[in-house]
Amino acid sequence: MDQDAATALDVAIGARYRRFAEVEAPGRSALYAEWAAGVASDAGARAILAQIPETHRQPPLVFTVTRLLGAPESDYRAWAHWLAAHARAVVVECSARSIQTNEPLRCAALLPALSLVDGPIALLEVGASAGLCLYPDRYSYRYATEEGVLALDPAAGVSPVVLESALNDSALVGAPPLRMPEIVWRAGIDLHPRDARDTDDRRWIAGLAWPGETGRVERITAALDIAAAEPALMAAGDASVLLAEIAALAPRDATLVVTTPGVLAHVPRRDRAAMIAAARAAGRWITIDEPGLHDGWTAVPEPWPGRFALGLDGEILAAVDPLGASVEWLRANSATPS
Repeated sequence: MDQDAATALDVAIGARYRRFAEVEAPGRSALYAEWAAGVASDAGARAILAQIPETHRQPPLVFTVTRLLGAPESDYRAWAHWLAAHARAVVVECSARSIQTNEPLRCAALLPALSLVDGPIALLEVGASAGLCLYPDRYSYRYATEEGVLALDPAAGVSPVVLESALNDSALVGAPPLRMPEIVWRAGIDLHPRDARDTDDRRWIAGLAWPGETGRVERITAALDIAAAEPALMAAGDASVLLAEIAALAPRDATLVVTTPGVLAHVPRRDRAAMIAAARAAGRWITIDEPGLHDGWTAVPEPWPGRFALGLDGEILAAVDPLGASVEWLRANSATPS
């Protein structure tokens, strides 16, 4: 790499970590914000991270890998000292890993769309990781609304996983028609699927929670237990190649629903349209994405209230927190069960 390219790479890494420190980490993890700000001003740390491929250099991935390899969850100076001493191991491990955020709370954002699909449902998730978003019928929900708490539980009673989310339905007369879905088949596709029964995979998935996110590790661990007790079909490979094949395994008397919550951002832009087309050809399609990420929407409500969009078959139903912490039901939807 010539000097100009190396300088440009160093500047890009600094900008990426500074943005993470100033925009993404605040309110979620003070420790990650401190580490990212430190990297942004530390040429030595940036030189180590420059050895990691660009698609494996995201701050949450790097920080999770260092924690799993034994980095102290302490101030930046201690972390940077550890990084310098273990640089090669960090580069190798990050190069082999990818972010596989498997947050069951996303089901609180998916539920309003699933409520509009007649069951029984065969659920197929693209980018499933350990499959924790394949069990929306096994979790309990507590939506904080303007009128109080809206509670939904599985038929068997309160789940070990209770998902708490804020629901703002002031734009509608009446609440969204939330109901527990009837899931009769579940499958996931991932380049590197994780097994909820495997100790190392469980450690990796739980480790992706950021330090300071109260209750998240406990929620993920409880969801892993649910997935381990009733393993879904998990396929390893490129979803654009496997989707039709795996979809064909779903029971014919169930409505197939393909979900892509947060995964399309990791698909090259040139391939997103084909992925969306494959999902829609297979069955109903539910996604959580930034509105500008692709052209798969029928329309984007204006003005956009911010956050990500929850969509059913391309129709935007709500503005949601990407990890499910809030749902704002929008007036400009007309989706009905089918």
